[in-house]
Amino acid sequence: YIGCSNFSGWHLMKSLAHSEKHGLARYVAHQAYYSLIGRDYEWELMPLALDQGVSCVVWSPLGWDRLTGKTRRGTPLPADSRLNSKLVVDNGPQPDQEYLYTVVDALEAVAKEVGKTVPQVAINWLVQRPTVANIILGARNEKQLRDNLGSVGWNLTPATEIAKRLTDLLAAGLAETLYG
Repeated sequence: YIGCSNFSGWHLMKSLAHSEKHGLARYVAHQAYYSLIGRDYEWELMPLALDQGVSCVVWSPLGWDRLTGKTRRGTPLPADSRLNSKLVVDNGPQPDQEYLYTVVDALEAVAKEVGKTVPQVAINWLVQRPTVANIILGARNEKQLRDNLGSVGWNLTPATEIAKRLTDLLAAGLAETLYG
């Protein structure tokens, strides 16, 4: 089985068509950035993945440390935040700050409601999304790893009112941020 990483929709489809035309192995997995603050995957790649049977392996599910619950409105980043590291050259796509705070506030409310942490809700929401097969975690220490692993073994499924509310709220906020 083969996979690819960070392809655009047209590039992935062209590759799949080439594989089919020439009887070659086709991509079965696509590694892509996807998080509650980076939902571009849903616009083109998710429909393509559904149609073509390509699963997604998500990288940076917590949006470069932004969905850990440490990023708060009116509060400086903690010194240990990955976003402050001199070792990190790329802090990823820069989300609109107000949208980011709206997402974190919503995650915090859901986390309290279900008795989980902000990262656990953010990751669990992702693993329940269509086409998502796996998530790559980037924990720096055992505490973070244990917390991230707490995102499995329970379901914040799209059918639940909480997940629907979270998805709809954030989709509306993203549309407003992008389109005014």
